[in-house]
Amino acid sequence: MASSMSNTNGYATFVSENEMGKREKIIIDTDPGIDDSMAIFMAFQSPQLEVLGLTTIFGNVSIEGATRNALLLCEIAGYPGVPVAEGSPEPLKGGKPLVADFVHGANGLGNTNLPPPKSKKIEKTASEFLVDMVSEYPGEVSILALGPLTNLAKAVKRDSSFASKVKKVVILGGSFFALGNVNPAAEANIYGDPEAADVVFTSGANIVVVGINITTQVKLTDADLDELRLSQGRHVQLISKMCKFYRDWHVASDGVHGIFLHDPVSFVALVRPDLFTYKKGVVRVETQGICLGHTLMDQGLKIWNSSNPWTGYSPVSVAWTVNVDEVHNYIKNLLTKP
Repeated sequence: MASSMSNTNGYATFVSENEMGKREKIIIDTDPGIDDSMAIFMAFQSPQLEVLGLTTIFGNVSIEGATRNALLLCEIAGYPGVPVAEGSPEPLKGGKPLVADFVHGANGLGNTNLPPPKSKKIEKTASEFLVDMVSEYPGEVSILALGPLTNLAKAVKRDSSFASKVKKVVILGGSFFALGNVNPAAEANIYGDPEAADVVFTSGANIVVVGINITTQVKLTDADLDELRLSQGRHVQLISKMCKFYRDWHVASDGVHGIFLHDPVSFVALVRPDLFTYKKGVVRVETQGICLGHTLMDQGLKIWNSSNPWTGYSPVSVAWTVNVDEVHNYIKNLLTKP
């Protein structure tokens, strides 16, 4: 049974009545998004988590669409009181944002015909909300970042202590020593705002990065999708409808008869980090030229003769290997949970 609680900012969060005070506090920064939707439902299905709120960002849809979808997903999950703070409508440097409607449909949810949400976004911007929550619970709040990193970069710029106060930031982004998915050099979330990504990666926060070189190893095949649809999972009918559009794009784009699980895999990295191995190193992002959005880690394999753009920054943890079967099963078990 869920019970609402109010923190000192007056926002409602939701925790189990017999587990109050025992859950890990998280904020999901998201551009929902079909696989974002799956990760959000998984978060609400996880008894060890307390979702403080969702912050929205452009990416899979426009910022207006992202906020609409975030509100709607909270309602469908049964938590309409969870605050949703709208983020930046454009990258740090301005300009038209990259929107992947060809992957997720015009509404971001596979062109499913869903009613508009009844709830409303809060007045604070995403960066204001992030700073306030991390300041209220220093060392306790983890952030799951599933889209371009504009909101987090703005939080870093708004509060110089933000990076030291956040517990952990788990980022879906980049492609380490592998091809991107926007072009050979870049992955979509980083490409969407490379300046913001470089700000976040060099902020000194405790960062875990899960690149698409990892997430593309974990798939739901057509058989898995059929099994999901026939299960008793709480949200599987909606997920199955959304995934039809997503699956058809995967067939056309990648020749994959199924779907990659980018956002759900990144969620698992937050709650089950033991299912991955990591390498530590400083990560920088290219902000110009044909390799715009490229993420490159200094693996620490060489002592450089002179300083370079990686020198002097704190290392981050980059997911290096993944236990494919265990992560796959973890995701399926959560999605099929009644």
